[in-house]
Parts: sequence; C-alpha cells; structure tokens
Amino acid sequence: MKRDHDISACIKGALETYFRDLDGESPSSIYDMVLKSVERPMLEVILQQAGGNQTLAAEMLGINRNTLRKKITEHQLL
Repeated sequence: MKRDHDISACIKGALETYFRDLDGESPSSIYDMVLKSVERPMLEVILQQAGGNQTLAAEMLGINRNTLRKKITEHQLL
C-alpha cells in the first residue's frame, strides 16, 4: 500500500536527519524516541477522524479500547 510506504519514507528520512545532526553525540533510546514521536500524532489524528469516539478509534487502530484509553492518558490527550 502506497500510504504505508509514504509513512515509512517519512520516518526513514527523519531518522537519517537525526543521525546526520548528532554531530558526534552518541545516540540513545532511539526506539522509545521514535515510538513516542509517532504515537501521539497518530492518536490525535485517529481520534479526530473517529469524532472523539474512543470505541471507533480503538477499532480503527486495531487495539483494545482500554489500551487506547491508557495511551490517551499517557499522552495527556483528554
């Protein structure tokens, strides 16, 4: 699916920029950094597309509603 490729290309480009801009510094916690950078805007857009309906948003994401509520709280989206 082309959209998946577009998202992957954006993330790849952002990571390449991150490494280029390190300027000799050692990278750390990249996995957590990427997940946190992607998760919040993804949740914001999905919630908006679902009209704030958390049940629908959870279905769209393919996750349990309780998991979504936990992530909403973690990212202070309420």
